[in-house]
Amino acid sequence: MLLFRWLLFIWIAVALFSFHSRNVEGRTHFHNKPKSNGSNKKAPVSHSPVHPPSNPLDPDDPGNPKSDPHIFNVKSFGAVGDGSTDDTAAFRSAWKAACAVKSGVLLAPSDCVFKITSTIFSGPCKPGLVFQVDGVLMPPDGPDRWPKSDSKQQWLVFYRLNGMTFTGIGTIEGNGQKWWELPCKPHRGPHGKTLPGPCDSPALIRFFMSSNLVVSGLRIQNSPKFHVKFDGCDGVMIEKLSISSPKLSPNTDGIHIEDTKSVGIYNSVIANGDDCISIGPGCSGVDIENVTCGPSHGISIGSLGVHNSQACVSNIRVRNAFIKESDNGVRIKTWQGGMGSVTGITFENIQMDNVRNCIIIDQYYCFSKRCLNQTSAVLVTDVLYKNIKGTYDGRSPPMHFACSDTVPCTNITLSEVELLPAEGEMVDDPFCWNAYGTQETLTIPPITCLQDGEPHSLSETSIYRC
Repeated sequence: MLLFRWLLFIWIAVALFSFHSRNVEGRTHFHNKPKSNGSNKKAPVSHSPVHPPSNPLDPDDPGNPKSDPHIFNVKSFGAVGDGSTDDTAAFRSAWKAACAVKSGVLLAPSDCVFKITSTIFSGPCKPGLVFQVDGVLMPPDGPDRWPKSDSKQQWLVFYRLNGMTFTGIGTIEGNGQKWWELPCKPHRGPHGKTLPGPCDSPALIRFFMSSNLVVSGLRIQNSPKFHVKFDGCDGVMIEKLSISSPKLSPNTDGIHIEDTKSVGIYNSVIANGDDCISIGPGCSGVDIENVTCGPSHGISIGSLGVHNSQACVSNIRVRNAFIKESDNGVRIKTWQGGMGSVTGITFENIQMDNVRNCIIIDQYYCFSKRCLNQTSAVLVTDVLYKNIKGTYDGRSPPMHFACSDTVPCTNITLSEVELLPAEGEMVDDPFCWNAYGTQETLTIPPITCLQDGEPHSLSETSIYRC
């Protein structure tokens, strides 16, 4: 009997050990990548760069072995986040650390207000860098608080980066009010006049000489000048931004791009005191969709050709946009005396609500009445307006094509354009000057001033093409 009990005990122990071994192998097989080169090491677990892992230990403690080594919380580098302490040094240190590792994340956490001075965050950095703002990030409050040694042209600059993401659920607060009130700003001086400068004001966020960028999710507001600017970039994806400043805040373009290619701007809401989106010289391959603008100065290509310069813009597509309570709808604006061309432009499925100058090409763009008419101009050709509908402010005709005397606009196509006055009687005389194109459908209001065919001087315009 004793021998039988001993054998039974051994059999149960062996069975339990076998069952436990099978469970361990099952979990290992499910969670880990296939083994390579005969190694028994488990594959590393990568945490999401967007949300830091929860940890019973202090995640802000840089000595905590269980904290994610890829996340660099600026508070771990000395940032206070009380809205008055200068946290610039902490952000620069956190940037340096995040830049040096693959998939590094600089984290500005929620429930904090961080103040930093003008800073250039430069690369190159390791791939997958994320600058994540979940709290509030802001510059000094107005020109009097701006350090004299800092540039007044820009605040946050991201330079020579490839594959960076700028994101978060937080707010970039520009503290622009005191900049807008400078007497050199339009109509801010005594008796409503603009006084001489200097009038430098910083663009809030600038991406310069960078590629493969993603900007998403943030609220950006009250910039002293441009809210977000891309200069010399290639490959930009902008999505789900909320940009806002007051209607009368001067020069506060929402998104400005120049010398930048392959850009997508999607699912964003912009209200500001200047162009909702402005597209400068050297841009091509720009896709804008599901954007709401207003109040603003609309979506603008230009201004182009200032100081007799060459400007080349091509392959711009704006679709499914809503523009409301704005000075302009979709606009192309060029200076007299410029060179180059604007070509391959599509404005499609756009709803207007009480917009002045719904559709406008202005090749006589000028800040004053003293600008002289010049022989050369930026050629505007191959522009499609399709399914543009809504209401306009009756103070101006809803369609305005003012083209150069010597370089006419060509191949303008209108299809399903129906614009009615928001109130009052219909303006039944859209304006055209030296503009050539076709109407695929009758427009409302009717436009009879658009010339058919091509101008006799068309062969000469080839010298203006880029």
